[in-house]
Amino acid sequence: MSVEADRLVGRLAGFKISSDALHKLSALFTLFMLVALFAFGNAAFLSVGNGLTVLLQTSVIGLLGIGMTLVIVTGGIDLSVGSVLALSGTVAGLAVKAGIPVPLGMAMGIGVGALCGAVNGIVITKMRITPFVATLGMMLMARGIALQITGAAPISQLGEAFGRLGNGSLFRVIGMGGNGLPKVIFPGIPYPAILLLVVAVAVAFMLRRRSIGRHIYATGSNEEAARLSGVEVDRTKFVAYVMTGALAGLAGIVLMSRLVTAQPNEGVMYELDAIAAAVIGGASLMGGVGTVSGTMIGAFIIGVLRNGLNMAGVSAFIQQIIIGFVVIMAVYVDQLRSRR
Repeated sequence: MSVEADRLVGRLAGFKISSDALHKLSALFTLFMLVALFAFGNAAFLSVGNGLTVLLQTSVIGLLGIGMTLVIVTGGIDLSVGSVLALSGTVAGLAVKAGIPVPLGMAMGIGVGALCGAVNGIVITKMRITPFVATLGMMLMARGIALQITGAAPISQLGEAFGRLGNGSLFRVIGMGGNGLPKVIFPGIPYPAILLLVVAVAVAFMLRRRSIGRHIYATGSNEEAARLSGVEVDRTKFVAYVMTGALAGLAGIVLMSRLVTAQPNEGVMYELDAIAAAVIGGASLMGGVGTVSGTMIGAFIIGVLRNGLNMAGVSAFIQQIIIGFVVIMAVYVDQLRSRR
């Protein structure tokens, strides 16, 4: 691609993201935290331990949300991430159960997720099937495969090493209590939260600083203009879906490691949480708009809402109603912005 074409692609990619979206997200986040502190402002909710619990609970949705942001920015959608999460986790569990070292087994699970994403990308770009239908089919197939290879039964007794990623923490401090027994002074920063931060920084750097990131934004902003500018649109979409599948696989590894059990029924409706995190964070379902930082804020908002509502004794059904309302309002605000 020529220098002039690359500059044009850069302008296409930056057209919608060079706005005050981050300031709006910061204001939204600040307002939300004030409401949360007012509604759930008890000692247990505001404790350090509960804050770390929220980080741990948000990590899986955050990883899925980052992947979902990539495909939403291209103008697509991926309904299969919850099922791919389950399939990747069960493959990793079966591999470890068969005696394969834990790191290699987890890598196999992530590879399975990337493979599912590659199939989605091929079906969408080569067979010209809409992302909604293509990923809906993968959602059913991945879930069916996960149930078939496990006999719909959980895979347990995977060992302490398998659970280290999901349950370990950095900077954990243990002292001696007054009764002479060990006491946790600081529970430490959960490994999944650190992993989420690393992935978020890496993907944000890719979107902002690498050519593939500019191509992703250009494809979602105006696919035909991007193609005429020399962007390989099909390749860009394929790469986005592969990365989304790999991140779903990584999320599956983290979740199954937390449980120390591979559950083929896990991840049901997680794709909706991932979409909600991206949309609440400012991603546009029309394509071309979306940031990793916004998605992280959206995932954290969902995590804090669920944690606070659980501590307030609100039923899971009411929680679904509240989060659904938040998603609808976020999409409505996006539509108003697009009309302007």
